[in-house]
Amino acid sequence: MGKSKRLRTSSLEIILKEDNSDFFDGLPDDLVVSILCKLSSSASRPSDFLSILLACKRLNRLGLHHMVLSKAAPEAFAVQPKNWSDAAHRFIKKCVNAGNTEACYTLGMIRFYCLENRGSGASLMARAAKSHTQALYSLAVIQFNGSSGSKRDKDLRAGVALCARAAYLGHIDALRELGHCLQDGYGARQNVTEGRRLLVEANARELASYIRPLLTKKTRPPKPHQHHQHGCLKGSGCPLLSDFGCDLPARAVHPANRFLKEWFESGPGVLGQGLRLCSYGGCGRPETRPQEFRRCSVCGAVNYCSRGCQALDWKIRHKVECVPNEEWGGGNGVGGMVDMEDAEPVNVIME
Repeated sequence: MGKSKRLRTSSLEIILKEDNSDFFDGLPDDLVVSILCKLSSSASRPSDFLSILLACKRLNRLGLHHMVLSKAAPEAFAVQPKNWSDAAHRFIKKCVNAGNTEACYTLGMIRFYCLENRGSGASLMARAAKSHTQALYSLAVIQFNGSSGSKRDKDLRAGVALCARAAYLGHIDALRELGHCLQDGYGARQNVTEGRRLLVEANARELASYIRPLLTKKTRPPKPHQHHQHGCLKGSGCPLLSDFGCDLPARAVHPANRFLKEWFESGPGVLGQGLRLCSYGGCGRPETRPQEFRRCSVCGAVNYCSRGCQALDWKIRHKVECVPNEEWGGGNGVGGMVDMEDAEPVNVIME
């Protein structure tokens, strides 16, 4: 048996040596492009896709096909800030030109906040916002803060409208932001009842987004978590469901937000004098002018680009760390925010 197998192997080697034809070259381009589309859409890091482009000239040519680039997953072009270069910029731009919405949003965020090319960045995000809920929400944050402009450039009504659109399309943070706006009368007519209803709905959607995959995979539901003596989560669970006894895995940070955070904390980015990052660790947005973001009305030690980020950070860590400071009118233990440019406290009842 072993001898027969060796004979067959030897015969195959002889045939391959005599026939120098490459089976890969015989595959039609359409089939190779289809395979590359699958690979680019499932890449978990840039090297997964770039290693294919470096394999041979044909793969390099077909790997840059517009269909392949249009299907590339966000992780395929999630370059680390320390590796940022003109070549990386050009590659993401090629994905944008191929119609990749994620690339359009990611490059828009990078240009707006990191490269300080505000007009181009906002334009790319607006282009992506036609079908990208995160882009809609990011544009809403820009409108709420008047980013890249002055205090007079704030457009609260536009921010609420963008949040409403993103929430309608299923964006949970936008729904939460909209709930806070209605509850506080911020950019919209105050409606406390409807605002709180939207906040509850945001929590329900977040819980459903976690439970649905569990039901599909027929896995066991998460066990109730245990609290520290101060009432914070023992693990890094889902932030806004901690009060309901659920310890759910924290959701993944979008590559664009991760890039922003690393760019300014450990990359080449340098914050201007008097500028600070949003205190929520999963955001990464920097101020574009001093005192652009609002600070916690209780302690004044943290600042946030949005009510959504404040709500997330409050349940993750700040609820435990917040210490009342009389200078900020604190002491009631309510997680509110002070607009530093208006010097008016904005009370936010955390859901």
